[in-house]
Amino acid sequence: MPSHDEQREARRLALGAVFEADFGQHTASRVLERRIADEGTSPATVELAREIVTAVVDQRDVIDAQIEALAPRYPVVQLARIDRALLRSAMAELLHSRTTPARVAIAEWVELARTYSGEPARRLLNGVLGRVARDRQHTGEGAVSDSIDL
Repeated sequence: MPSHDEQREARRLALGAVFEADFGQHTASRVLERRIADEGTSPATVELAREIVTAVVDQRDVIDAQIEALAPRYPVVQLARIDRALLRSAMAELLHSRTTPARVAIAEWVELARTYSGEPARRLLNGVLGRVARDRQHTGEGAVSDSIDL
């Protein structure tokens, strides 16, 4: 299991790749591989970053639908690119990571939102991710229930 610092670095790498890919020049996977080569990161960091980016790429439509169902006042296509990248990456880790506890993922992504975006994004991520975690805990899967009003 990656250390706390390695996990944080993996999230930062994944976020950067998903964010840069939103501009349409390269895929998130390609951006991530370039960043890994440039920065020389540890194998544990690389594994988690790839896991997050792969989940975003493979499950983007499902993730976007869940975000819109939970926060209909915040259509994904209208969010700032960094907020969209934060939400997609956070949802990918929360829904698809086999090793990260939900509470840890939420806290870390909320902190990244505070660092890279601001208080409104922090509140949005906290609300959406918290609802997904509660739904998963109650249903034993990733079901989406009533929307939240942020």
